[in-house]
Amino acid sequence: MIEGRLEQVFTEAGCKGSVAVLDIDGPGRVALGDDELVVAASTFKIAVALELFCQGAEGSLELAERVRLSPAQATPGGQGFCIFEDEAEVSLRDVARMMMTISDNTATDVLIRRLSLPRIHARLVGLGLDRIRLTGTIRQEFDALGRDAGFAGWTDMQRAIREAGSQLDAERMWERVLSAPSLRPGRITSATAGQMAALLRLIWRDEAGPGDACGAVRTILGQQRLTRKIAAGFSDEVRVAAKSGTVPGCASNDAGVVLFPDGSRFAVAVFTRPAGPGPRTSQADSVIGTVARLAVEHLRQHARRAADSTVPPQAPE
Repeated sequence: MIEGRLEQVFTEAGCKGSVAVLDIDGPGRVALGDDELVVAASTFKIAVALELFCQGAEGSLELAERVRLSPAQATPGGQGFCIFEDEAEVSLRDVARMMMTISDNTATDVLIRRLSLPRIHARLVGLGLDRIRLTGTIRQEFDALGRDAGFAGWTDMQRAIREAGSQLDAERMWERVLSAPSLRPGRITSATAGQMAALLRLIWRDEAGPGDACGAVRTILGQQRLTRKIAAGFSDEVRVAAKSGTVPGCASNDAGVVLFPDGSRFAVAVFTRPAGPGPRTSQADSVIGTVARLAVEHLRQHARRAADSTVPPQAPE
């Protein structure tokens, strides 16, 4: 069974995993732990992008609306607007592009505040996706983690780790963060692999909202620059449009659509987490591409067998 093979691959890589792969144009499905609620990491940004472009298509906002971003308002994240030294002015549409292509946390928080959590959740619930849940802005979640770990907030925690007397002391501080109650699924933004794959299937079928909005999300997902996860499992002729997400020591995820030259396409969500305490193995990220490839190949082979069985025999000449 394919599910047993996928579980074996996760075990050999030293991690646990949840998988959902859906044939976008047919009933094919592979699932392993797909209804388990897990830390979403940045894969949830797909839902934020969908809400932005839906509100734009519905006339609730102008995608060209300009916003000013100050370094004082930045959300930590390592890349994007949080490393700017000067104010920047950019459209909502391009804020979304920064959120999706390089996973800019500052951009994400700008959009969450502009769109509102209730409206993001209402759209998801309307699509039957009530287990993709945001708990607040990324900054709010970071500060909650810092407080749970015994600091005044995230900034105070980062400072303490930077100024730690030794690498061991810094690692111990980070372990306190990883054991914080606010990092548990349901207490931080979370999702299931099944519902994340279902969201992508709806977007690719123009069923998640207005066609223009779904098309815009597809375009922006195709511009993703972080492609070492699902895409690593496929050859160059296969296109992958995806959104990855990582919480170091806690979760390494990817969700996207795999598109083959023959037109077949599959919505894929692979969420991984450590099997136990200690550092992640070197295979823990690469396993995402392996699992995605195995599941997709299984569905493609099944579809080919089904097609062959329906071809009528040729009459003898």
